Amino acid sequence: MADPASYRPATGEIPTDPGVYRFRDEHGRVIYVGKAKNLRSRLNSYFANPANLLPKTYAMVHTAASVQWTTVGSELEALQLEYTWIKEFSPRFNLVFRDDKSYPYLAVTLGEKYPRVQVMRGERRKGARYFGPYTAGAIRETVDTLLRVFPVRTCSPSIFKRAQQSGRPCLLGYIDKCSAPCVGRVTPEEHRDLAEQFCAFMGGEAKRFISGLERQMGEAVAALDYEQAARLRDDVAALRKVFERNAVVLSEDTNADVFGVHQDELEAAVQVFHVRGGRIRGQRGWVVEKVEDSSPAELLEHLLQTVYGEEGIANDGIPRRILVPELPANAEQLEEWLGGLRGGKVAIRVPQRGDKAALLDTVRQNAEGAMKLHKSRRAGDLTTRSLALQELQEALDLPTPLLRIECYDISHVQGTNVVASMVVVEDGIAKKSEYRKFAINGAAAVDDTASMYDVISRRFRNYLAEQDERRQAPPETGEVDGQPAPRARFAYPPNLVVVDGGPPQVAAASRALADLGISDIFVVGLAKRLEEVWLPDSDFPVILPRTSEGLYLLQRIRDEAHRFAITFHRQKRGKSMTVSALDAVPGLGAAKRKALLAEFGSVKKIRQASVTELAQVRGFGPVLAAAVHTALQPVPGEAEPVPAVNMTTGEILDS
Repeated sequence: MADPASYRPATGEIPTDPGVYRFRDEHGRVIYVGKAKNLRSRLNSYFANPANLLPKTYAMVHTAASVQWTTVGSELEALQLEYTWIKEFSPRFNLVFRDDKSYPYLAVTLGEKYPRVQVMRGERRKGARYFGPYTAGAIRETVDTLLRVFPVRTCSPSIFKRAQQSGRPCLLGYIDKCSAPCVGRVTPEEHRDLAEQFCAFMGGEAKRFISGLERQMGEAVAALDYEQAARLRDDVAALRKVFERNAVVLSEDTNADVFGVHQDELEAAVQVFHVRGGRIRGQRGWVVEKVEDSSPAELLEHLLQTVYGEEGIANDGIPRRILVPELPANAEQLEEWLGGLRGGKVAIRVPQRGDKAALLDTVRQNAEGAMKLHKSRRAGDLTTRSLALQELQEALDLPTPLLRIECYDISHVQGTNVVASMVVVEDGIAKKSEYRKFAINGAAAVDDTASMYDVISRRFRNYLAEQDERRQAPPETGEVDGQPAPRARFAYPPNLVVVDGGPPQVAAASRALADLGISDIFVVGLAKRLEEVWLPDSDFPVILPRTSEGLYLLQRIRDEAHRFAITFHRQKRGKSMTVSALDAVPGLGAAKRKALLAEFGSVKKIRQASVTELAQVRGFGPVLAAAVHTALQPVPGEAEPVPAVNMTTGEILDS
């Protein structure tokens, strides 16, 4: 038996989205398929104390050798994908769900004179439209909700015949959840039209019906018919409750391969969903090394050639339709080549709306999750980290091991709100407690090189000052002039400084260190476009292999510094773009503005206050109170003063 700890994924690697998971044995066979509202919570439960597991679950997790998951958009999508894969793989531990009685379907018997909505299980019957599968509770709630808008017959033949003979409808007919064709309230044609509308709604045309009802509701309000408007409002609410986009079940004639790609400068994560007969019959995923300088269109061209050419054809061959996020290069030639392999026409398309676009987005989300998982596992592996640090030391010809690396990035928008970030990596692992952020003002904010010089100077000037202070402290007491020595804000200097940029940024950082008299810290720059590593005073960059673990480590550090800088920049920009009418009052400083707002709650209430009331605020006199009152009163003929607004979020702050 396998030890579950040998294949247990790290908690942080598992997404918290809804999805479907698959346990596989050592031979790659699927032995269990399950669904979850929260994948992380559900999967962690399988790796709990074995003594608390049920015998069947204990056997399953000790038989399995790996676990995989696929994220979807909702619990309903998870349910339907779980059902599809249970029928596809027949997992040995899904004993309860193997036969067709697992999940009920919603069926409309269009082959009858008076079509009937009912719940069906087992084999499909001729002349009926099927929707689902659903859980037993969900399907009955769905039918009950829809009948108020589409009152289609749901009764059995015996009840329908008895109502015809008695001339009285059943209870549903009396409460308007059946149009009562049994007693002639509607004609057979009108009732069939209701049934077809029901099918159209369940088939994906919900927005059309909801929009139509909303339009009728508006017309009823305009005609002052508020009772009818209220009924239509309730109908709209009912349809919205039922309608939930389903991106994992398409029309039965849909045969397509859906590609999702998430990429960075070095690698691309690819996911493919194989849809056959409207169901996702298979899924493949892998991470590929990108061709240097390749565009997304070129990457997709190479990807399709590899999947359908070099790697052979699986999953029922090449489908009629291939859905991609962007048209590949030479799309027409690719269609011709794939058509020749298939022996029929093949169309490569980019879906823009509807179910196929929703499914494409689901595949893209899975590709993004696969890339995060790939990077986290790669960064967390001790052997890989050691190899990356060793490769980087050798490639840069550095004399000392890279125990600590610091990376700096500048962020701004057209020279405004300039900030910088510093991230720290020790032994190949991010040390977030050592991260720092810098606000840059004045002459240092002129351009990126000036900003970089300023940041490096400030960071290492502080470091040198701390070193001087600590040298003055006697080692026995750890005190300076009878006071405890200040706690070091930086553990120790880095072996390597990485800056985001090319030769100009590297030169600025090197000059800052030289001006401080520091010569034992090495500086490199990582240029984003071509991933080139630049050294000071070098005419040519160091080109690391694109498969190099050292290059990957530099890229990961640079991306983290960029993320940290962007976050700080957005915070600062949001604060700087918050404007208020109080800012224009002469003689009113930040402390008094805060006191006013604490007293009155908002600028609107301050504007309504009298001079006497304003003068009662702590720190205010009659003169300042009169100045505030005058400044906030609207001038005749001018618009009302603009309230305080956060220009980033649009939030009104003064009201």
